[in-house]
Formats: sequence, structure tokens, C-alpha cells
Amino acid sequence: MRTPFYTLLLALVLTLGQSACAGKDTPKGLTPVKDFKADQYLGIWYEIARLDHSFERGLQQVTATYSKREDGGLKVINRGYNVEKQQWEEAEGKAYFVDGADTGKLKVSFFGPFYGAYNIIVLDKVNYNFALVAGPDRDYLWILSRSPQLPFPVKAELVARAQALGFDTSKLIYVDQLGPAATKIPHSDTMRDKD
Repeated sequence: MRTPFYTLLLALVLTLGQSACAGKDTPKGLTPVKDFKADQYLGIWYEIARLDHSFERGLQQVTATYSKREDGGLKVINRGYNVEKQQWEEAEGKAYFVDGADTGKLKVSFFGPFYGAYNIIVLDKVNYNFALVAGPDRDYLWILSRSPQLPFPVKAELVARAQALGFDTSKLIYVDQLGPAATKIPHSDTMRDKD
């Protein structure tokens, strides 16, 4: 059940890893957030919108859950519901801070030594309720929220900010977080990770 998701994530990591190796780990002209507090970022995040990529194609109800690792990094669990196959897919990875734990710039790996760029470029620094995340270039963008639904004014502001930063927001895919599988979200171990 997990194999296809891991294969797709490998493609992502290889793509992002090659970009990072070429020195393109943050989109030109963008700066990851400062005064970042990793402890407040822990827990579950719901994907509200994303730019299309093969590794997430066809997935709805996508979440990412972060918890601490003993080595100082973060454990990452990505989950999504494959509508066509009518099954959940999951991948576990690890993330490490690139410029110190107070900067929202991480490298993420789901496969061994291959890392992809994860740049938090907009963040609700008061409550950590929403975030705008970019990969190594403007082909990778995610709008994340602490709840399955993001209030329209906040979502519209994040889309406007992304557009102003040079992302093609006309290509955003808005994720269905309340689909037919919503009553079957398997987050029992995810909740345990929050402790």
C-alpha cells in the first residue's frame, strides 16, 4: 500500500536534491522566515493548496505531521488519500535545519542521503496557524493550515502574497480535506507523535 507513495516521493527528493546540490535551495529573491520556533511548528498541518507534482497527483486530504527526533532533527509523516485507488498512502522522512533552528529553512529526506529544500517563506508567527512553503524554486509551493479549512480572507491573502513573490498561483490545486474518506483518517499514531 505504501510503495507507490514512496516511489513518487523518491522522484520529488531526487528532483529537489539535484536543485539543492546546484545551489538553488531557496528560490531567488525569497528569504525563509526568521525567529522561527520549531516547537510551535510541531504537530499536524493540513495541505490547503499546492502546485501540481507527480508525487502528490491524485491525493486529497493530505497532511504533514512533525515531531522531534533524538538527533535534533524533525520526524516527518506525510499522508494522503489516493482517490483513484481509494486507499491511504504514507511516507516517513526526516528534516534538519540548514541555517539554525531559528530560521525556517530545512532540508527534508524520505530516502537516505537525498534531501530536498523546504523553505517557510510566510508564517503566522503569533499562533502558527498557517504557512506558505516553497521548495528550491518557484515550481514548488504549498499553503498549509492547522485546520482542514482555512478562512477565505487568510487563504486569499496567502495566494496574493505567493503571486506577488512570483509563483504562478493560477496553477494552484486546492486540496479536498473533507472528502468521502474524511471519517476514516488514520491519525492514531500521528496524535501520539504530538506528545
